[in-house]
Amino acid sequence: MTTLTLESLRHDKRAAIAATAVLGLVLAVLPFAVGNALGNSWLRIVDFALLYIMLALGLNIVVGFAGLLDMGYIAFYAVGAYLYALLASPHFGLHVPIWVIIPCGAVLAGFAGALLGAPTLRLRGDYLAIVTLGFGEIVRIFMNNLNAPVNITNGPQGISGIDPIHLGGITLAKPLTFLGFTIPSLHAYYFLFLALALLIIFVTIRLEDSRIGRAWVAIREDEIAAKACGINTRNIKLLAFTMGASFGGVAGGLFAGFQGFVSPESFNLMESVMVLCMVVLGGMGHIPGVILGGLMLTVLPEFFRHSAGPVQQAIFGKILLDPEALRMLLFGLALVLVMLYRPAGLWPSTTRRREFKGESTTDVLKEGE
Repeated sequence: MTTLTLESLRHDKRAAIAATAVLGLVLAVLPFAVGNALGNSWLRIVDFALLYIMLALGLNIVVGFAGLLDMGYIAFYAVGAYLYALLASPHFGLHVPIWVIIPCGAVLAGFAGALLGAPTLRLRGDYLAIVTLGFGEIVRIFMNNLNAPVNITNGPQGISGIDPIHLGGITLAKPLTFLGFTIPSLHAYYFLFLALALLIIFVTIRLEDSRIGRAWVAIREDEIAAKACGINTRNIKLLAFTMGASFGGVAGGLFAGFQGFVSPESFNLMESVMVLCMVVLGGMGHIPGVILGGLMLTVLPEFFRHSAGPVQQAIFGKILLDPEALRMLLFGLALVLVMLYRPAGLWPSTTRRREFKGESTTDVLKEGE
């Protein structure tokens, strides 16, 4: 029995190494394949998908691990973006390097998360959702109106001319030459975003398997029982808000450097809803599911946008519905279908799948035996 177990473990290890190698090769080749086959517009969408994956992983800490419904998560994205815009643009004449701004953005967004979490520790469910939604709107309106009497954010006009991301003396706004190969700007941004996304995935996995991660799950399942077991629910919930917000701050700074322009319209309520949908549809609390949700909900709306017009033209000979309106209609229909037939998400964790099937803890233990 022991021999079989060791052999199966060795087999699983080899399979995991092989799968990791194949995945790494696919991720390395992906920008070149997408750019050559579909064009730079789709490669730009892939870059944004990596930013949304970072956001979804941060929100997953709050919603998926700790069970706290946060509807204003996009506010932390705005904090990171505006910090980068203010410190690396002609607006104030500052040009601080990215290796200073991104950590500062994570710290400032984490502080904003703790600031939001502190007065909402006694709230749960719909009440917490309403308060966090209000916080997100307050931040957006604050950025929109902070142009008088002292112009700090440039108000609704936004901040333009933001410095592109520089790594030492290398700027990602221009093609790079590496070992005789020329790497276009969008490809360079892709590899930077991919590296930071992988770092956030690693940190999230380590948090999930830590004592803090288990405390978050205990609070999500039953906060009263968790408190009775000696868990400091106040500090643990504040830590969830802080950690999740810091990931949003990192993604926001990268967004500002990549886009070169930020304005309050980029951080509206719909963006918060979209990120929350990524977590819920992918599978709350399941890191691979959240990554899948972030990828799909970034790519699918753009696919609907690009395909709606040609399909109508081919079937009816003319465009009957505006592609933008039809895109949202098809997107909403896809969400409804997923919620009806996959209520646990497209890729839920094993525990959550069993919960939706109605299996009890005893059934799970018997199955393990």
